[in-house]
Amino acid sequence: MKRPTIADIAREAGVSKGAVSYALNNRPGVSDQTRARILAIADRIGFRASAAARALAGAPANMVGLALRRPASTLGVEPFFMELVSGLEAELSLRSYALLLQLVPDDDPDAEIEVYRQWWIEGRVDGVLLCDVRAADPRIPAVAEIGVPAVVIGPPTDGELLPSLWSDDAVSVAEAVEHLAGLGHRRIARVAGIPELAHTGARGRAFAESCDRLGVAAAPTVWTDYTGEAGAQATRELLAGRPRPTAIVYDNDIMAIAGLATAQELGYAVPAELSIVAWDDSPVCGLVHPPLTALTRDIVAYGANAARLLLSVIAGEQANSRLDEPAHLIARASTAPPPRER
Repeated sequence: MKRPTIADIAREAGVSKGAVSYALNNRPGVSDQTRARILAIADRIGFRASAAARALAGAPANMVGLALRRPASTLGVEPFFMELVSGLEAELSLRSYALLLQLVPDDDPDAEIEVYRQWWIEGRVDGVLLCDVRAADPRIPAVAEIGVPAVVIGPPTDGELLPSLWSDDAVSVAEAVEHLAGLGHRRIARVAGIPELAHTGARGRAFAESCDRLGVAAAPTVWTDYTGEAGAQATRELLAGRPRPTAIVYDNDIMAIAGLATAQELGYAVPAELSIVAWDDSPVCGLVHPPLTALTRDIVAYGANAARLLLSVIAGEQANSRLDEPAHLIARASTAPPPRER
């Protein structure tokens, strides 16, 4: 079936192609009656303007871009991003916007910047979202220079060239350490994510401060890439050390679940001999045995809030960085007092 064109609409309406263009793009130059007739014909024959044609006409793309420097193999099993995208899509669809998602090499920030540049030049997006913020992140000044409306999902950066949506991870870390210290733990380890990420660094500083304040004598940290395999390996290393930790806090739920399986495989009873806390509570955390104590927040709502902030930037409104609700601890069966020293 042939795709309908502007020429088809013009022929049926008895007007020029220029008049059709004016009507479709809501520009002056045609009467209200003619505009209504053209729009009715376009709707009836199923006409849809291409993105390139809409860009040339100066029409909005009704599209928001998100480029991620993550391996495709890990993205599919990362509940955080799946829930974040769900929240973004839910809010954007209410405003007749769509989400354009593209994966770029995880070791090449220039490739991500070039994606934003091409999207903006080609009129494919009206704005973009930046995730996985790093210290002195080169993407932020580059995107600000490109001029595309943008919002950072992560902690504010020096100079705040772009508005950001973020949550205070220090509050959440303190809750987790206070919970474990209150149970009597004094050897608490952390299996952390990618050290270059800004939120990973913020969690690390808060973990060290909380452990020092609460008298936690041993507080080692193992850095990983957020995968289950890395979480399992970190757990083996920590449990093989002496003195071994009596509790471990994991930076995401995938690593915590892998750590739980590894500890049980090595013969450690959870929580009798080892307590476990997970970040980013997902439904799976409540299904494993024992169910995992977790730091939980509404990530779908977080994504929706990010979409709202970006849409306000696109609309030209004054948009300031926004502090979202932090994750709070839900105590389940994976934490208990530590075993007695023998």
